[in-house]
Amino acid sequence: MELLRRIGSGGLSEVFGKDLIGTDKFFLSLGIDEASENTVSKLDMNSEGVAIINAYLDGLNKYVEEGPTPIEFYLTGIEKTKFTITDVYNTMGYMAFSFAMGHKTDPLLSNIHNKLGPAYINDLTIYSDTSTVWIQNYRNDAVDSVGNSVTAIVTKALAKLNLPLFEGSNSWVLAPAKTEKGKVIFANDPHIGFAQPSVWYEAHLETPTYSKYGYHIAGIPFPVLGHNRDIAYGMTMFENDDVDFYYEEDNPENSNQYRLNGAWKDYESVMKTIKVKDSTDVEFSFKKSIHDPILNGIANQIEGERPISMYWVYTQEENTVVDAFYEISHATNLSEFTLALPKIHAPGLNIMYGDAEGNIGWFATAKLWQVPDSVNTKLVFDSMNRPNEEREFLGFEKNPQAINPPWDYVYSANNQPDSISGMLYPGYYLPENRAKRIVQLLEPKNDWNQEDVSNMILDVNSPVHLETAQNLINSINISGLTERVTNVLDVLEAWDGTYSLDNIGGTIYTRWVYKILENTFKDELGTEQFEQLLSTHILKRTIAPIIEMENSVWWDDVNTSETKENRSDIFEKSLMEAITSLESDFGTDTNNWTWDKVHKVEHGHPIGQVEALRSLFNVGPYPVVGTREVINNLGFPYDSTGMYNVSMGPSTRRVIDFSDVENSISILPTGQSGNPFSEHYKDQAEMYINGEFRKMMMNEEEIKRNAKSVLIFRK
Repeated sequence: MELLRRIGSGGLSEVFGKDLIGTDKFFLSLGIDEASENTVSKLDMNSEGVAIINAYLDGLNKYVEEGPTPIEFYLTGIEKTKFTITDVYNTMGYMAFSFAMGHKTDPLLSNIHNKLGPAYINDLTIYSDTSTVWIQNYRNDAVDSVGNSVTAIVTKALAKLNLPLFEGSNSWVLAPAKTEKGKVIFANDPHIGFAQPSVWYEAHLETPTYSKYGYHIAGIPFPVLGHNRDIAYGMTMFENDDVDFYYEEDNPENSNQYRLNGAWKDYESVMKTIKVKDSTDVEFSFKKSIHDPILNGIANQIEGERPISMYWVYTQEENTVVDAFYEISHATNLSEFTLALPKIHAPGLNIMYGDAEGNIGWFATAKLWQVPDSVNTKLVFDSMNRPNEEREFLGFEKNPQAINPPWDYVYSANNQPDSISGMLYPGYYLPENRAKRIVQLLEPKNDWNQEDVSNMILDVNSPVHLETAQNLINSINISGLTERVTNVLDVLEAWDGTYSLDNIGGTIYTRWVYKILENTFKDELGTEQFEQLLSTHILKRTIAPIIEMENSVWWDDVNTSETKENRSDIFEKSLMEAITSLESDFGTDTNNWTWDKVHKVEHGHPIGQVEALRSLFNVGPYPVVGTREVINNLGFPYDSTGMYNVSMGPSTRRVIDFSDVENSISILPTGQSGNPFSEHYKDQAEMYINGEFRKMMMNEEEIKRNAKSVLIFRK
């Protein structure tokens, strides 16, 4: 809670020292703290939602005053201070920012476009593909390196946090006609960066007027995920594009002015102070245009580059997200639930719904705008490619959504949604891999039960990877290959696309794919931009299509001027390099190339970055099944090591069966407690790794009968 509230207000350097100054500068420039203060100043302090927030803060601050001090405060030397409503909104602001993909993608794509030309952009999968699985609706200049610099700012700022980033998610809701007992079954597993303590705090609250088994983000009073005997709801990331960048034009006679609608307008100047542990305070200033901060100079960028500003819907538009979660958590039926959804302006969320009456729903919530055909939101806007300053926002009825569709299920896997308004909403949608598998499993079966759904949420098979592996094998000219190479291809040929701990095909496939990416993109982009590309959703979307692409401008190695490489050249070179690296790591016997040796997860605590404290604060490491973009989505950064250290995955797995709601199940990645000395700090970690669940107890008599202790609060 302490760290999450500090991000938006630039308070990390006060805890960790000068290494976080750049991160604090970046987040302060976004204006999260200013937006939070502005929102709080307009709150109706007499509303029920605000009253609940204040009651939450009263209890929290009583603990700050009188409760034991967490060990992290002693280790960092910071003082405990009370929490405020502004802190709640700052935490929400960080959550909103961590959903966004445009902040590290648009500048990079602009740099590729400007440096290499449009042909290189065209062969990346940055636009919607009509051949992929979509979520269906149902309603009743000159070369410029500034883009690289901006992307570097964001990448470096986020890398230093070691805090959870919101990256993906699965959910599906089955209508009564698809289930064995004729009641809705709800499943959700939000994919978030692993961290310790766990992202979610479970709380089951029962009062005479309120009942909710909810999952809370530290510092936000209302459950973001929840259920009771009447309704269940959860979320995935919409992945719409709510961040845009603008090239601004400085007045050549006055650098404190920029051009706006044909006239010169003064920049706003903002001064901020950052407290730094074991050092003096750091003061810095930055300029703001109508689009918000000018990022030049914030992270020691090269002087003299074109000014670039960053527009973010979250800070530009009225913030009612906390109000939305209050109303969602207090809704008693579908009608009340849907009334709250238009209040989520950002981050973009797919809100999933099911209830005891048999209703199911999927709603893409975000404030969407009418993008002109002439505007490419994937590139930095310049004077010839930018929207009007007054954006035309769409009514919520134009947002993608499906309520009780005739195919009897709704789902989301962060993939491309179909359109209601006749335009495809720009975004950074994830590839079809998980969506394809979810639909493949759901379509033919009409007798689903809780056990079936819990098995499905653990699925580690990828039809897309299997198809891509076959394309790779078919592209290799096997004549003249050594027995060593053909044996490796035979192992891959026998693979069924499943990422179990003992599988070998997935190890070969993943190592080969990385080498292909390196040999395809790194020669044109260089090391820094190649690493930035690896961290984007664009790269995830590009892998399968570009491997199928026989002719691409990317295939030629620009470092070999006398030779023009083709796809087969890159594939064969990459295969040899992959085999050599696997033999170097594990020997020549392919039986030793099992997935458990390369794919592991360790849940890191910020204090666990100190090696001497790692074993106390971190949880793991554990070998783990799964991989990127299977249903049991365990994400890891691609790098040259060939070791896949999982950094992201299901932050909880929940299955709610309305035929027996009191026996619904869930699991956390580590434990419920944030205290490293508690027995509950990591007591779910091995259960999670083993694919086990535990009951979400709701029966009052059962709870009392099994309680180990009872704590009573008296007023």
